[in-house]
Amino acid sequence: MRYRILGDRRVSAIGLGAMPLSIEGHPDEARALATVHAALDAGVTLLDTADSYHLPGAEPGHNEHLVARALATYGGDTADVLVATKGGRGRPADGSWTVNGTPRHLKAAAEASLKRLGVEAIGLYQLHKPDPEVPFEESVGALRELLDEGKIRLAGVSNTDVDRIRVAHAILGDRLVSVQNQYSPAVRDSEAELRLCAELGLAFLPWSPLGGISQSSLDGPSRVGGQVRFGAFHAVAAAHRVSPQQVCLAWLSARSPVVVPIPGASRPETIRDSAAAADLVLATEELARLDEAVAPAG
Repeated sequence: MRYRILGDRRVSAIGLGAMPLSIEGHPDEARALATVHAALDAGVTLLDTADSYHLPGAEPGHNEHLVARALATYGGDTADVLVATKGGRGRPADGSWTVNGTPRHLKAAAEASLKRLGVEAIGLYQLHKPDPEVPFEESVGALRELLDEGKIRLAGVSNTDVDRIRVAHAILGDRLVSVQNQYSPAVRDSEAELRLCAELGLAFLPWSPLGGISQSSLDGPSRVGGQVRFGAFHAVAAAHRVSPQQVCLAWLSARSPVVVPIPGASRPETIRDSAAAADLVLATEELARLDEAVAPAG
């Protein structure tokens, strides 16, 4: 396993996004725990969860409870594992995703996450999404209070933009350590945010980093009608005798040394495959081929 820097911590170059273990279609608990254990066996030391990762209308925290149980039942050393959770979103019975970024809610949510995870302080606590009804400075101010109180050790923001990242950095200073946005070969809306993270020394955690690649094939041109086609990823994977998913994660990691992808998984074999991407080094010409495959048409 290779490693990257997140604040004052060294974390695995590939993390685990634990959301699929608790939302619709999630596996039974035995397989879910086995999936987290497989990640740990593979050297993964960054586990990403959230209080809102649960079935619609259920009590918050299913995924946090699961991660805590997985760590408690793991037979090996977990001292270097960083659990990152998030607050500020909800999942009512209709299956929607709500947003609540009030300081009162965020502080109460962090307290509840603290208890579910069974730790003295949350390793990394992230604002899940900016609330359009609440000044962003107030939401980030709640993170600052939680840091000052010692209830969280590090802070991050998610689903946000360049301007808000600068605001959060001005408020939190070097205690802001990460940005988690959607980013993949098919979704490149956060290029500016990635560049800013590299400038400020913040870890950039792409969620849904494999979006679209599982349904892609080797056939067809790189891009049709403005949409990414993943033939190049399959071809490079065939050359290395690895999965296209591994190539995708290796390509993402090569975008910048601050990138730490957090692919989801619901089976042990899936996270073992993803974790192996940390050791996959792509040649310069291979990276150029993949860059060309995802470049804007025209």
